Amino acid sequence: MSYYRNYGSPAPADTGRPIFALLKAWAAGLVVLLLTSYLQTAYFYGTFATPERLESFVNVLWLVHLPNAVCIALAVWVSARVHAEPHRESTVQHMSAAFVVPVAAQLVGFALSAGLPWRNLGVLSVLMSIAVLVVGCIAGYAAERLREQD
Repeated sequence: MSYYRNYGSPAPADTGRPIFALLKAWAAGLVVLLLTSYLQTAYFYGTFATPERLESFVNVLWLVHLPNAVCIALAVWVSARVHAEPHRESTVQHMSAAFVVPVAAQLVGFALSAGLPWRNLGVLSVLMSIAVLVVGCIAGYAAERLREQD
């Protein structure tokens, strides 16, 4: 621990290694994504997403895809907010801090569900999942950039 002679100035910014800043951001995003996905699955789907309601495309859009986009947007927002300040200057590092967790989760989800015999991954469901991922990532990153400007 260092001693600061000028008590009025703030401590210097964390200038640690960029990989640690990325890992911290990814860990925060993963926790948020897992928590919001659990809450969505355990409480929201059980309450609102009944088989009768999921027969129309509009209801599937509102009851499944929109909550998924919100979960992704929250994970991106938290990941980007946790990413340490000196490393935010690099656009590539900051975007990878924000987007790696949702993209990796989507890829893992595709890989796991492809092996299930009862899960038929059609072209429409894959395209909708990718669209939800893109919308969630853009919304979360835009919210973080708006917060950054304030």
